Amino acid sequence: MTRNILTLSIVFLMATGLTATAQAACVAEYKAKRDNPLELYYNVAQISGPCTKANARAQLQAQLARQGLTLLKVLSVRNK
Repeated sequence: MTRNILTLSIVFLMATGLTATAQAACVAEYKAKRDNPLELYYNVAQISGPCTKANARAQLQAQLARQGLTLLKVLSVRNK
């Protein structure tokens, strides 16, 4: 009986950990600029969807353009 409870506890902890990992937020580090006068920006932003540089680039270009900024480079992406 004790062995069954221990096994169920381990399975529960593993399932909970996998769920938390799957829902981890993705954060992208990037550089951007604004012209006239030239202003350079370094920032981080939360990204939805796959945690890849390509996905971050697509999302950030649109988001930054609305603010009058041009994305220069996505430096890194990582799960938060």
